Amino acid sequence: MSARSLLAALPRASASSSRRCLNPRNVLPSTSAYLRPVSTRLSSRRAYSQQPDPKDPKLNPIHQTSSGERDRAAIGVFTPTAAALFVLTGTALFFYFRNEKEKLQEQRRKEREDSVVGRPQVGGPFTLTTHKGEPFTEKDLLGKWSLIYFGFTNCPDICPEELDKMSDAVDKLDAEYGPIVQPIFISVDPARDTVPQISRYVAEFHPRLVGLTGDYATLKATCKAYRVYFSTPPDAKPGDDYLVDHSIFFYFMDPEGRFVDAFGKASTVADVTERVKKEIARWERENGRKV
Repeated sequence: MSARSLLAALPRASASSSRRCLNPRNVLPSTSAYLRPVSTRLSSRRAYSQQPDPKDPKLNPIHQTSSGERDRAAIGVFTPTAAALFVLTGTALFFYFRNEKEKLQEQRRKEREDSVVGRPQVGGPFTLTTHKGEPFTEKDLLGKWSLIYFGFTNCPDICPEELDKMSDAVDKLDAEYGPIVQPIFISVDPARDTVPQISRYVAEFHPRLVGLTGDYATLKATCKAYRVYFSTPPDAKPGDDYLVDHSIFFYFMDPEGRFVDAFGKASTVADVTERVKKEIARWERENGRKV
C-alpha cells in the first residue's frame, strides 16, 4: 500500500474507534458494574438502620429487669418483705439466745449438784436458845456463810484454841467481804452451859459469835444431825466435875444451810480463809452475789 492510501485510511479508522467508544452498549455494562456495589451498600445501611435497638426496654427483658432493680433501689430496700424477714430473724435470734441461756443455767445447776456429790449429809432441823435467851433454828443460818463449832465452856484448852482460830479467820473475812460469815458456838454440855454461862463465854472471843444451848435431848439430836460425837452423861448435874470428850472441828456451811467443808486442829487460819474465799468466789460466779 502506498503512503497516500495509508493517509486516507487513518481518519476512517479513528472515526470508527470513536464511535465504538461512544456506543452505549460499550459504556453501560461498565457503568452498571460500577454502580451495583453502591446500591448494595445503600441497601445494607437501610437494613442496619431498621434493626431493633438493643436498649429498647420493650424488646430487651434483661435491660428491663435491670431498670426495675434500679427503680427499687431508688425507692429503698425496706420493703414489706424485707420488714417481715427482719422481724422473723429478730424473733429467731431472741429464742435462740434465750435457749442458750437456759442451757448454760442448767449446766451450772448440774455442776453445783456434781460438786456436792460425795459430801456427807451434815445438818438438819434444830431449835436451840442463844446466849441472849432468843430462839435459834436452822433457818437462821440461811442467807449467810456459817462456821459452826461444837464444844463446852469448861474445856481447858482445845475449845478456846479452836474458837480463837475461827474468830481470827472471821476477822480476816470481815475485812475483805464484810460480815457475811457468821461464827456459831454450840454447847455439848447442857447441864453446866446455861444461857448466862454461854453469854460470858462467847464474849471472850468474837463480838458476833452466837452461843447456843438447850436441853440434853435437843442437843443430842442436833449433834447427831451434824455428826458430832460427845460423851456428856445424860444425867449430869450442874455441879458435877467431869470432862467431855467430843469431835474437834468446825463446820463450814453455805448460805442455803448446806455443808461445804470441815476444819480440824491441823487447819490453820490461812487454810480456813482461803477455803472460804474460794467457795465465795464460786458462789458469786454461779449466783451473781456473794451470799
